Amino acid sequence: QVQLVESGGGLVQPGGSLRLSCAASGISTNVNNMDWYRQAPGKQRELVARISSGGGTNYADSVKGRFTISRDNAKNTVYLQMISLKPEDTAVYYCNTLPIIKINLKEYWGQGTQVTVSS
Repeated sequence: QVQLVESGGGLVQPGGSLRLSCAASGISTNVNNMDWYRQAPGKQRELVARISSGGGTNYADSVKGRFTISRDNAKNTVYLQMISLKPEDTAVYYCNTLPIIKINLKEYWGQGTQVTVSS
């Protein structure tokens, strides 16, 4: 059974850093394109970063130079290293595959991990 478990979020001051983890089971993170999304209160979920099966990476303009996506194939885990955090980075962060995992025709999302950037 597919499961995505995000962790590593928390409360951090502006300029601080966090590393998020996405532990996957039921799928292989090294053969799938893996994405990090975020959803801020009252806003739509947005794509933040992607790592392809070949290792190529892409980032939203708003996080370029500050966020780094990576993966550990042995641990079947994808990471999002975030530095120079800003209040506008506050959101619940989720990981998923490309295409988004569907179970019984319904999109599957993990529980996410809350990131709050505030002084």
